[in-house]
Amino acid sequence: MSLPDTHAKPRLAIMNAVHDLPVLVARDKGYFKDEGLDIEFVTTPGMAQVTTSHSVKFDSVFDRPLDSVYNDGGIDQYRMCEWGIMKRAVEADCSGLRRRKIVALGASMSSFAIVVAADSRIYEPEMLKDKPIAVTPNNGSHFTTLKLMEGFLALEHIKTTTAGSMPKRIEALKQGKVAAVSLMEPWISVAQKMGLRILIESHSTRSEAAGDDLDGKTLAAMFRAQARAVKDLEKDPTPYIHYFVAETGGLLEPHEFQSWRLLHAAPQPYTRERFDDTYNWTVKWDMTVPGATYDKIVDNRAWQ
Repeated sequence: MSLPDTHAKPRLAIMNAVHDLPVLVARDKGYFKDEGLDIEFVTTPGMAQVTTSHSVKFDSVFDRPLDSVYNDGGIDQYRMCEWGIMKRAVEADCSGLRRRKIVALGASMSSFAIVVAADSRIYEPEMLKDKPIAVTPNNGSHFTTLKLMEGFLALEHIKTTTAGSMPKRIEALKQGKVAAVSLMEPWISVAQKMGLRILIESHSTRSEAAGDDLDGKTLAAMFRAQARAVKDLEKDPTPYIHYFVAETGGLLEPHEFQSWRLLHAAPQPYTRERFDDTYNWTVKWDMTVPGATYDKIVDNRAWQ
């Protein structure tokens, strides 16, 4: 299902700064306008924002705020963790929803971490055997947690659960309701400030998704604007960490944010090899349906 193009401006989603910082920088510095683009930016709630009060509907990713807006035609292009985009692109057709394609490997690759309480007797990943780790199901925290843990434990001994948004997760950890939590920035920095212990962490890639009605020329211009922003972030991210600090609602001062965890690169084509590896891994964990193909799910039209 593809909604008709009834609006003139491309509409880009903005959610968590950890996903969207190159977009925010490109917007603030006028790089989209330099590319001749007139963009409408649509903000949706995210798990990193202290103000997010919605209850995530875990049964279907398509009922979550960003996905609902996309399905209704309110946004044309968005980004999130690579595996989450894979799931949504594969299953949208099966569900009769608005189609989306993977149109790039995204610009943001910032860290996720598995965190335990300061007084926890868990000192290494193996000690989380059969113990609940709080994640957001079928989002980056979930996928990265499984990626991190499967090198230490047999699959059947890796246990995940839910505890709400990032700040709610930290509270559940402090109350002893879960053994560990999966966090991204700025909440890893908040956890460090609170004296919580980081057990293991890794960078996590993002992917870019777009509807069929957003043409390759427009996408290419968007990605060029992001690439310029990446160069600024590589030189000095400090002018933009206020976005992360704001997400904590006053729990973090600018100097307490660990900007060294930020990692960005220009958007690039999504390769067949990467699709095969990522899709097969996602199917292995029963996180999406089998039978999808690269030619149906990926469209590198920005580079054609």
